[in-house]
Amino acid sequence: MSVYKRLEALHITLPPVATPAAAYVPFVKTGNLVFLSGHISKKEGQVWAGQLGKNVQTEEGKLAARAVAIDLMGTLLAAVGDLNQVKRIVKVMSLVNSTADFTEQHLVTNGCSELLGQVFGDAGIHARSAFGVAQLPMGACVEIELIAEIA
Repeated sequence: MSVYKRLEALHITLPPVATPAAAYVPFVKTGNLVFLSGHISKKEGQVWAGQLGKNVQTEEGKLAARAVAIDLMGTLLAAVGDLNQVKRIVKVMSLVNSTADFTEQHLVTNGCSELLGQVFGDAGIHARSAFGVAQLPMGACVEIELIAEIA
């Protein structure tokens, strides 16, 4: 099944690339790799703000990470022109705005990882890191960046 059929089956419409909020570009292609800049969590077009372990629970954080994955795929589409050209999602790095005693960053990040696996199949299985951080831009609860290999 193509990536687009999987997205359709999941009722996902990819958004356009967001305008950068600072001095960076949304993606850089070099060789057969595409590096996507960090994307912050958004809900209904607004920053999905909060801190895990304080005012955001793990399941909500997981939904925020899933929303970031959708935005990342929109940027990846803009970068490559056809998501079927993605040979592999190589790496995901997730930053979770969390209290010092919150230890479920890996579970939050599963929201992104699981969706990438559903959409890209085996090519969506990736290496990753999940970090807890004291704060993210605009108070976002999650920020994720991605590296993909293209054909």
